[in-house]
Amino acid sequence: MSYSPDAAQQAPTRRDWLGLAVLAVGLGLIVLDGTIVGVALPAIITDIGLTLTDAQWVNSLYAVVLAALLLSTGSLADRWGRRRTFLLGLVIFIAGSVVAATSAAAAPLIGARAVQAVGAALIMPSTLSTVNAVFRGRYRAAAFGVWGAVISGAAAVGPLAGGALTQWASWHWIFLVNVPLGIAVAVAAVFTVKETKGSKPLPGVDVDGALLSAIGFGALVFAVIEGPDLGWWKPDGEFAVFGWAWPHDAAISVVPIAFAVAAVAIVLFIVWERHREKVQRAALLDLRLFSFATFSWGNTTAAMVAIGEFALIFVLPLYLINALGFSVMNAGLVLAAMAIGAFASGAMARHLAARLGAPGTVVLGLGLEVVGALALALFLRPNSAGFVLAVPLVVYGLGLGLASAQLTGTVLRDIPVGVSGQGSATQSTVRQIGSALGTAISGAVLSVALAVTLPAALANAGVSGAQADQVAEATRQSAGTMIPQLRAQGSHSSLGTETAAAVDALAAGFTDATRWAILFAVAFLLLGLVGALLLRRAADRVDARPPESEQHA
Repeated sequence: MSYSPDAAQQAPTRRDWLGLAVLAVGLGLIVLDGTIVGVALPAIITDIGLTLTDAQWVNSLYAVVLAALLLSTGSLADRWGRRRTFLLGLVIFIAGSVVAATSAAAAPLIGARAVQAVGAALIMPSTLSTVNAVFRGRYRAAAFGVWGAVISGAAAVGPLAGGALTQWASWHWIFLVNVPLGIAVAVAAVFTVKETKGSKPLPGVDVDGALLSAIGFGALVFAVIEGPDLGWWKPDGEFAVFGWAWPHDAAISVVPIAFAVAAVAIVLFIVWERHREKVQRAALLDLRLFSFATFSWGNTTAAMVAIGEFALIFVLPLYLINALGFSVMNAGLVLAAMAIGAFASGAMARHLAARLGAPGTVVLGLGLEVVGALALALFLRPNSAGFVLAVPLVVYGLGLGLASAQLTGTVLRDIPVGVSGQGSATQSTVRQIGSALGTAISGAVLSVALAVTLPAALANAGVSGAQADQVAEATRQSAGTMIPQLRAQGSHSSLGTETAAAVDALAAGFTDATRWAILFAVAFLLLGLVGALLLRRAADRVDARPPESEQHA
């Protein structure tokens, strides 16, 4: 570990622990908002007429903007003061929540989610950097454990909170609830959170790096989300922005162009950051951090964990509510099984880490995540009982809590204290990119799979013709909300006496497509498990080295 002996002896005060609790609640608020929308999406889709692509953007734009800004806001917090940045973020987040709650169409809702993300981008690195500055030595491990457990637990609680608010009040309250909570956190932070700043920064502000990172990550997620509708290569749908439209007869779709823009921007970002390092100017990302194997493999693992988690959180509410016909509250209760597992294992993670080591605990967590998600995919049926689905979700949640609670400290364990602020911001960015890609990839896989499974299921049920094709496409475009609408209409729907057979077929087709989306999530979790094994090997190598005093003796 790279902490000084003096720092290790400084015990946190009572105010420090209270400040940690306030920061944890603030962090939980913005993490919760990344997942609380999922279970309410069917109600929002019906109420204001969202398409599947709109729904993906409502879910993922928050994570896209958050990921694009984290490196910049982390640097701003170090310069301007972390508590001050935290409070500014809360103000912006609350304002975005009010706009989102009062939105009556897709555009203002999506825009409000972007505003919320700007606030969240100011809050998240401020919390981790403050924890990093205030807690040292053995106290730091406990504080990081709280931070990691809040991330996994709040993300898992989101669907239950969203279900309760949507069913007992309305979907507007999933945003309005942020107002009193945000105000309470801001007031408490003024009295409990210390103001800290980073070490004296290098001269200059890395504006070009901020723009390149935002363009690169934004274009990447845009391409993944829009691919199913706009065409992965040839144009399949119309794309228009600010009055300008991509021509229908173009040689290629806008999607591969977006992938190319993302690749070029990310490469240029890396080149630019190397240049800033050479000329001794302030840079958003210190690329030398990746020379630490634990940092590199830890971030890889964190990204895979986030992709898997947010892939599940996006597709499962749609399946539970639309295919199975659950109420939003019942769907939230099923998904709360993840939170039960995450909180239970998050609490025991520190004790397991004492026996297995933090990297070993991460490996165990990823293994449980893979087992839980794979079992869930195998258990999916058009008429599955909630408790049958909850069991593998508890197993998955147990793994999520173990992995998330120990990853934060493991990733930063070998990073020198002087640059740990950048290390913290980098890890937060990686997690958010993973969450954005998880939503985007699962939505893209679901959309592509629905285009195959829905017509096939209808044909097997003997429902065919132009009207059946229209119903299948409407179901795909509406992310499945057509199914409960047909259920409610019964034989009075446009399909007449074939409605019941069509509903059963659409539910079966949606179930098959959901299974494919979950299996893609399992593939990323397997990659995360490989990363966790390599992380443990790297940590063992570092621990096996003799102390520097012995090396120079």
